[in-house]
Amino acid sequence: MMMEWEKLLTKKRLGKNSPEDLESARTCFQRDYDRIVFSSPFRRLKDKTQVFSLPQSDYLRTRLIHSIEVSCVGRSLGARVGYEIIDRHHLKFNPSDFGDIVSAACLAHDIGNPPFGHAGEDAIRSGFKSWYKTTETCLNEWEEADFNLFEGNAQGFRIMTHLEMQPREGGMQLTYPTLAAFTKYPRESYINDSILNGYSGKSVAKYGFFQSEKELFAEVADEIGLIRRSQKVAWWARHPLAFLVEAADDICYRIVDVEDGCRMGYITFGRAKELLNAIAQCSEDDLELQANSDDEKIKYLRARAINQLVKDVAEIFLEREPELLTGEFDSELVTISKYAYVLAQCQLETVEKVITHPDVVSLRIAGYEVLGNLFADFAEGVLLRSEKGLMFKQMLPKQYQKTDQSYYQQILQITDYISGMTDSYATNLFRKFKGIALK
Repeated sequence: MMMEWEKLLTKKRLGKNSPEDLESARTCFQRDYDRIVFSSPFRRLKDKTQVFSLPQSDYLRTRLIHSIEVSCVGRSLGARVGYEIIDRHHLKFNPSDFGDIVSAACLAHDIGNPPFGHAGEDAIRSGFKSWYKTTETCLNEWEEADFNLFEGNAQGFRIMTHLEMQPREGGMQLTYPTLAAFTKYPRESYINDSILNGYSGKSVAKYGFFQSEKELFAEVADEIGLIRRSQKVAWWARHPLAFLVEAADDICYRIVDVEDGCRMGYITFGRAKELLNAIAQCSEDDLELQANSDDEKIKYLRARAINQLVKDVAEIFLEREPELLTGEFDSELVTISKYAYVLAQCQLETVEKVITHPDVVSLRIAGYEVLGNLFADFAEGVLLRSEKGLMFKQMLPKQYQKTDQSYYQQILQITDYISGMTDSYATNLFRKFKGIALK
C-alpha cells in the first residue's frame, strides 16, 4: 500500500463541508498559518520555556521565537522537496504548497506545551498519578494513559481541533494536511505490546491525540489516506511531511541551543565555533570578513549551518520518498544526515553544559513543583468537593467548571487550564495559593 500525494495535499478542512474560496490571494495553507498566528495559545508561547525558564535576557529564545524559527526552516525544507515531488509525479500543486503546509505545522508544533517545557509535562503526569491514587475516580486504561503519559503534542492537536473557536465544529478548521503534518506521533496513548509487536519506529515514541480527539484524527487520516498500521487500535503511519516538521525542529534546537548556550556563557566561544563550523564549513578569512565580534561570528555560523542542514535533509527526504509513502521509513531524517555525528555532539554539549547546569535545573525543579501542586489542587476542586477543593473550583474560569461530563472530561478541563498557562501566570498563581504573595 502506498500513500498518494494528491490525497496527502487535499485542500479540504476539518469540520467544514463548503468548498474553499479559491479566489483569495491567500492559499488555504497560508490561511492555516495565519489562523495559528492569530490564536491565543500561540501568543502565550512568548512566556513559555524553551531551555531557559523566565529568561532575564531579551536575546534568548522563548517558545514563540523558537516556533517562528522552526516554521522558517520548515518552509524552506517543504519548498525544496516540493519542486522535485511535483516534477516526479506531475502534480497540479505549487512547490510553495509543500512549504506552506510544513511551515504551518511547524508554527504550531509547540502550541500544546505546558509551562516550563518538558518539566511541565512531567509535573502534570506526576500530579495526576499522585492525585489518582487518593481518589475513587475510575478511568479506563486508555483514558488513564492519556494523563499518566500526558503529552503536549496531543494537547496541541486538541487545541487546534476542539478548544479554539468553540463551539465551531473542527475548532480552527485547519486543512487536513496541516493537521496530519503536525501529528508526528499518529497513535493513541495506550497500545498493548502484543499489537506493537516490537515496533520501534520514531512515530510511536510518543502519542499524538487524546481519546477525546481520537475520532477527529481518524477523520483526518481517512481523508488524506494515511496507512493504518493496526485495525485494532488508533495507529497510523505518518504523513510524509511530518518528517520535515520533525527535522525543522531538530535542526533548530540542536543548532540554536549551542548559540544560546554560548550567549549565556555556558558553552565557550571556541567550542561553539568548532561545533557549528563542522557543519557550516566556513573559512577563517570568510568568517573574519562576515563578522567583527565573537557574537556575530556565532550568528553567522549558525545561519550557515542551518542552510547546510536544510539542503542535506531535503536530499535525504527525496531519496527516501518511496519508503516514506509506503510507511516503511520511520526514523528521524537528521539521524541519517552526513552531519549526524556533529548534531549528536551539539546535543551532548548542550545537555552537559546547559540542560544539566544547576541554574537551569533549579528552575525546572521549581516549575515541576508549581504545576504538580496546581494540578492536584484543581483536581481536588473539580472532583473531590472538599471545602478546600470548592475554593479551588471557584478559582477556575467558568469554561473549566463544567460538571455535567464524565470524570475523564472533567480532568481534561484541568489539564486544558494548566497546560494553557504561561510560566509567569503559573508561578504567580502558585505563590498566591501558598501565601508567598497575596497580590
